[in-house]
Amino acid sequence: MHVFGSRTRDSALASPRIAVKVALTAGLAATTTVATMLIQIPIPPTRGYLNFGEILVFTSALLFGRFVGGLAGGVGSAMADIITGYGYFAPYTLIIKGLEGFFAGAIRDGKSTRRDLLGWFVGAVAMVTGYFLTEAYVMGFGVPAALVEVPSNVIQVLSGAIIAIPLARGLRNRIPKILI
Repeated sequence: MHVFGSRTRDSALASPRIAVKVALTAGLAATTTVATMLIQIPIPPTRGYLNFGEILVFTSALLFGRFVGGLAGGVGSAMADIITGYGYFAPYTLIIKGLEGFFAGAIRDGKSTRRDLLGWFVGAVAMVTGYFLTEAYVMGFGVPAALVEVPSNVIQVLSGAIIAIPLARGLRNRIPKILI
């Protein structure tokens, strides 16, 4: 019987799990920020840049799921935009990279390479499409300028697949179950 103010065994266990997920998310968001800042190749037509933060967005999502993947990807990438002078992209990045990590993390099941690939693909499509639509229509750069950035966004998501999928597969059995 549940009495107001009492703690059941499940809720007592949930609190440390939530704290661990929040700490993990913060750490991965910071790591995503750094990874995004390490290599930045400007793309003049859209005033954006190519980077390899995607590797951390997908690794976070494939290892820890939609909550961690979405927040680490969105917040970490947006922070990199702000810190490196691309703040005008930060609100869009927060949403686009957040959805990318959320979708990849929601589809993966932690067991199947096929589900990891599907999660990556849906997240990748969300990212490439999200930036194209944002740059072409919301930011007003137009379709020709937004199309110039599509190949670099494809390179980013491919780098994420090439590194993050095998990395996540290799790390899954080495991470304590409380984190996954």
